[in-house]
Amino acid sequence: MTADSTGRIRTDIAHNARVWNYWLGGKDNYQVDRAVGDRVTEMFPGIGEVARADRAFLGRAVAHLVGDLGIRQLLDIGTGLPTGDNTHEVAQRLAPDARVVYVDNDPIVLAHAAALLTSAPQGVTTYIDEDARNAAAIIEAAGRTLDFTRPVAVMLLGILNFIPDTEQTHDVVRTLMDAVPSGSYLVMTHPTLDADVGGADNQPAMDFWNANATPPITGRTRAEFLSYFEGLELLEPGVESCSRWRHPQAEPVPQFGAVGRKP
Repeated sequence: MTADSTGRIRTDIAHNARVWNYWLGGKDNYQVDRAVGDRVTEMFPGIGEVARADRAFLGRAVAHLVGDLGIRQLLDIGTGLPTGDNTHEVAQRLAPDARVVYVDNDPIVLAHAAALLTSAPQGVTTYIDEDARNAAAIIEAAGRTLDFTRPVAVMLLGILNFIPDTEQTHDVVRTLMDAVPSGSYLVMTHPTLDADVGGADNQPAMDFWNANATPPITGRTRAEFLSYFEGLELLEPGVESCSRWRHPQAEPVPQFGAVGRKP
């Protein structure tokens, strides 16, 4: 099965959401995804740890925002395939009335969303089929569920790396954060080639990915990652390997993580 003209599911080329699912131990992937995932792992053995660290960062960040800081609305862009402890599960475990909007444009994610992304009765969980580049459309659609006069946590975990144009990624972040009020948060992770967090050996695996899978990936430096938080107040510990954000004893992985508050 391959894609038709409307961009339906392709099984002739590896896709990020499915490979990521494979690295996390999921079953929603195809042979082509497993083959590429195994080859990337051979080239960069720590990639599975990156996937698990990113998922653990999600849990810690959402728990902190909802449990400690009182956030009740979350906009999760680049959802990926559901696994354990999804955003709404972590949030609604702490605050059953939390409202979560997921955004993705992968047809397999869409197929699973209705079945697996079910809300607590007191809260709301919805799904928007949209590309992360279309930030204005995302805000318009999310406004049917979220109240943009109240703080929102905007989550961009491992998604901007699939937009190669850095200026465009800044436009996405600005559009999203301009739409939310003071007291809102930006939650981000992003892969890097920076050597201080173990990314120096990552380039060959990235190159292989870009030649054999979709969408292509772009690594960015610590300084580039920090620039997305311009005008925001970084929560402690600032920009850190996502494995070590509020978990300092962990080994670093080449994926930055940070949370910033809109003043």
